[in-house]
Amino acid sequence: MSGRTIVVGDIHGCADELEMLLDKVSLKASDRVVSVGDLVTKGKKNREVLDRFIEDKRFAAVLGNHDRALRRYWRGEGISLKPAQQATLDELKIDEARYSTYLQELPHLLDLGKHLVVHAGVRPSVALDAQAVEDLTELRTLGEDRTNREGTPWYEAYDGEKIVLFGHWPAPEPRRARRAIGLDTGCVYGYQLTAYIIETDEFTNVQAREAYSQPKKKGSIK
Repeated sequence: MSGRTIVVGDIHGCADELEMLLDKVSLKASDRVVSVGDLVTKGKKNREVLDRFIEDKRFAAVLGNHDRALRRYWRGEGISLKPAQQATLDELKIDEARYSTYLQELPHLLDLGKHLVVHAGVRPSVALDAQAVEDLTELRTLGEDRTNREGTPWYEAYDGEKIVLFGHWPAPEPRRARRAIGLDTGCVYGYQLTAYIIETDEFTNVQAREAYSQPKKKGSIK
């Protein structure tokens, strides 16, 4: 019997909650764990999260917007890091080459057959190989500002062949549309870390031990 594919929402350095979640789903040797990105920033244990993904071959991830910011910094693109990103960079300096190499290699999307994993979203009616990196890592709504929370969510208009599993946009419960499932349930803000098991179409979650960060905008988790 083949193993399960366990897709996990935004972890943001919440290593303890990740291990609690893996215990709850009884992770097996034949299973695969896939992250929707934003492995790091805002939480307390970014190195521990990256170590888990680097050292365990069952684990894979796509690039999140915070992961991408660090990658762009390391590539010398001259960007200014946000305070949480700078704090993570400082934490990773103990073995910067190792962590940088891993984040440099993360893909923007993972094709799992009937499902597609991205961090933020896909632009409806745009071919996968033509999707902008900014949409894959930052998209929320279909207006002029892709990061805006007000407007038509991309997943309400999306009607593609593959079911998209994504994160980036925290909510108290998973976002579920006809052809997309959002898995960021705000663990780093004191809510929950959620996993979706593809083969059984079921969700499981664990409660955050604490709120490690506060949302940039009050009421943005809704």
